[in-house]
Amino acid sequence: MQVVVRRTNTVLYEKKAFLLECKSENGVTYRGTATKTLSGRTCQKWSSKEPHKPNYTPVTSPYADLEANYCRNPDNDTMGPWCYTKDPNKRWEYCQIPNCEEDCMFCSGENYRGKVSQTEDGTLCQRWDSQEPHLHGYKPTHFPNKYLEENYCRNPDGEPRPWCLTTDPMKRWAFCNITRCEGEPPAVETETECYTGKGHAYRGTVSTTISGEVCQPWSSLVPHQHSRTPENYPCKGLESNYCRNPDNEREPWCYTTNPEIRWEYCRVRRCGAQQTVWIDEGGPTDCYNGQGLDYRGTTAVTLSGKRCQYWDSMEPHRHEKTPRNFPEAGLVDNFCRNPDGDRAPWCYTIDPLVRWEYCRISKCELPQPERPNLNPVLVTPPPESEQVPAAPEDCMISYGESYRGTRSTTSSGRTCQAWSAMSPHFHTSYTPQTSPDAGLDENYCRNPDSDLKGPWCYTTDPEKRYDYCDDIPQCELPNECGTPVIEPKKCFGRIVGGCISKPHSWPWQVSVRTSTGIHFCGGSLIDPQWVLTAKHCIERTIRPSSVKIFLGIHRENGRELSRQTRDVVKIVANRRSDIALLKLNRPANLNDKVGLVCLPNKGFILSSGAECYVTGWGETQGTGGDGVLKEAGFPVFENKVCNRPEYLNGNVKNWELCAGNMDGGVDSCQGDSGGPLVCPDAKGKYILQGVTSWGLGCAMQMKPGVYVRTSFFVDWIANTINEG
Repeated sequence: MQVVVRRTNTVLYEKKAFLLECKSENGVTYRGTATKTLSGRTCQKWSSKEPHKPNYTPVTSPYADLEANYCRNPDNDTMGPWCYTKDPNKRWEYCQIPNCEEDCMFCSGENYRGKVSQTEDGTLCQRWDSQEPHLHGYKPTHFPNKYLEENYCRNPDGEPRPWCLTTDPMKRWAFCNITRCEGEPPAVETETECYTGKGHAYRGTVSTTISGEVCQPWSSLVPHQHSRTPENYPCKGLESNYCRNPDNEREPWCYTTNPEIRWEYCRVRRCGAQQTVWIDEGGPTDCYNGQGLDYRGTTAVTLSGKRCQYWDSMEPHRHEKTPRNFPEAGLVDNFCRNPDGDRAPWCYTIDPLVRWEYCRISKCELPQPERPNLNPVLVTPPPESEQVPAAPEDCMISYGESYRGTRSTTSSGRTCQAWSAMSPHFHTSYTPQTSPDAGLDENYCRNPDSDLKGPWCYTTDPEKRYDYCDDIPQCELPNECGTPVIEPKKCFGRIVGGCISKPHSWPWQVSVRTSTGIHFCGGSLIDPQWVLTAKHCIERTIRPSSVKIFLGIHRENGRELSRQTRDVVKIVANRRSDIALLKLNRPANLNDKVGLVCLPNKGFILSSGAECYVTGWGETQGTGGDGVLKEAGFPVFENKVCNRPEYLNGNVKNWELCAGNMDGGVDSCQGDSGGPLVCPDAKGKYILQGVTSWGLGCAMQMKPGVYVRTSFFVDWIANTINEG
């Protein structure tokens, strides 16, 4: 909203001209609210004299409506609205305002901004900001650069021409009848030796894929039938069999001449920095130290939830922070970075109205000072899976291994003997020298051996060698769902095979096992006494007693002290979909290693491209990490895209969703079934958006995993739990 200053007794009313964000003819009557130029520069206020002294002001041109810094055409310029810019080196520039009369399109209509709002057969289009009659992931707020306005036909996902969701409940979407504009389409600044962004401008002559397959000519339909022809995509340089990116894939690709391999990405070099792929079993940790100058994680979303612009792209924002100009800054893809020494990692956004923002990344925990190891031969530090964060001094977490308080009397009132003392009780097992990481200071209660009863000490009573301090209270941990005590690693992007999770960073993950303890499926703890899993995991189960649940574990063998085991007393399978609930014989003990995951709002639909994570102990297909919990992050795909012939060919139902990398390499697999697909919301809380259900193979190219949409079954879950 802008403050309007006119005169007293002014009557304000809504005029249609002030609501239109398009121009007629040369735009002299344009009264919209655009404030950016063609190159993305912000407009200077018409009433301001800095940085440029204007020739046209609200005083000199009172009828031109030179309000705020909106694009206008006060001098009747034939090229359309313009403005003075806030860039001291650029006095003025034209604005990109769509034509109200634009009912034709160039190329495949990616930039079509016309007002056609019906399909080829005359059906009225559904509004983009509506979920009725069709649920979808094309939310305008998540695609600000696609201009998904009103119910106008658009092409946000690389189709041959503009389309829309329809108001016909029986027909989800259809193409719109929009003719091609006469004349030459806008010129493309081509790239021939390497590519930037996603390679839309690449026009080189590479014609082999990453595995060495020869590309099929784009004009040929043998051996693979397809719609990516020069006729359907006239501006994409589909010449011969050269690698191209006509439809917004990740990078240049082609159909292959091998009948067994439909398509692959190509051997085209990326301009600037080399692509980074993590193959080590640990992967990157998604937090930053200091200002984040060395941050090399894979977060690509800002604090407000906006997606990041590619560093080597100039759309929608032109800039100089490119891999070529900052070769040591790790400017890979659109991952958050800090190339200029700002206070934290940031990125340019894909929102034309928001140039940049800081990213949704937390700071790493400060490392604790190390104690000198005086006897390295005898020291056996606890395994990573059993380490816990330091507890506050007046309470303990779990079994108190991390307790560092000053309690020095046992529960029976006996005074503790100093750990370094040998009288009245001589001991060699637990001293400050043999256990330097156990916090054996003075005579404070500690738990150096991970005793299941908690902290203890040797006593000063000659008749009592040791005693427990088992009345130390448990720390109050966050009991909100979806908020793990230990920040997850968030292994997202092109990380081969996913990576090993931080122990207990996904505390709602459970292992569904046979009565003899053999893991066969995953599950999610959604209530202290209920687990959500896949129906196909328990379809052959004769009785609930044949199923056992392990909670609070990181290793598949489940031998950790933090493990909780529960029997199953009731199984409730959903009749409609691959989802089931398991009732535990008694509630789980919620702590730092066992927690609840949040359920989504009823009917919630994820936006296409949303950042999500899947976890499990399933088959790793030789990528490493066998026997420990692994995680993988990847985007969600709109069902419209996932059901294309190239992918899952119409097999994905409305109550299911697709997630994965279309080029394969990362996916859920056997043994992960029933496990969680979680996605952070705007506040960073993890929401259970999917239950791992099915897929064609594991991590296969063009075959993303399919998950049951939890949001479609919120009522069923609530009713089942309430019935007990």
